[in-house]
Amino acid sequence: MRTLSNIMTFLFTVSVVALLLYYLITRIQFEDPQGLFYKKDVPMPTSLHPVVEERKEELVTTVEEKGINIVITEGHRSMERQDKLYEQGRSTEGNIVTYAEGGESYHNYGLAIDFALKTDQGQVIWDTEYDGNGNGESDWLEIVEIARDLGFHWGGDWENFKDYPHLQMDFGLSIRELKNGKRPKVDEHVGED
Repeated sequence: MRTLSNIMTFLFTVSVVALLLYYLITRIQFEDPQGLFYKKDVPMPTSLHPVVEERKEELVTTVEEKGINIVITEGHRSMERQDKLYEQGRSTEGNIVTYAEGGESYHNYGLAIDFALKTDQGQVIWDTEYDGNGNGESDWLEIVEIARDLGFHWGGDWENFKDYPHLQMDFGLSIRELKNGKRPKVDEHVGED
């Protein structure tokens, strides 16, 4: 009787382990169909992704045609700069400007830009209600709408931490995937709307 009980326990354990392995393997294949593990040795980008660069230029041209003076204040951001920004308001003076440490921002992967407005007097401002072109609409929100049409996601739409100057293209990739070496393919996205 004891032998039968041991056999049943063994078979149950093997079944549970087999189900767990099946679940993990299918999950890995779904999340990473190109291989069982992410590539961790992929170099970090050092500039904006070509599509983000192209759309940034389109954004600047389009908003300037509407009489809006835009300034791109940030594009690709190094891990070191990201860490310094993260320290701001925590271990260094100033207000908290980000909740992302190095490697946790789309800027670090060349997939995000920040913008501001420039007044006719040359002053750079972050005023979301400013109407410099005098058409009765917020220049900031006009920029956001144009950016959305170009494929950007706006940080002002985020639930927890509103990042009004932030525009990003994630190409369907999470920060976790980017940290683990996944990158958007250039040739699959160039020229797409």
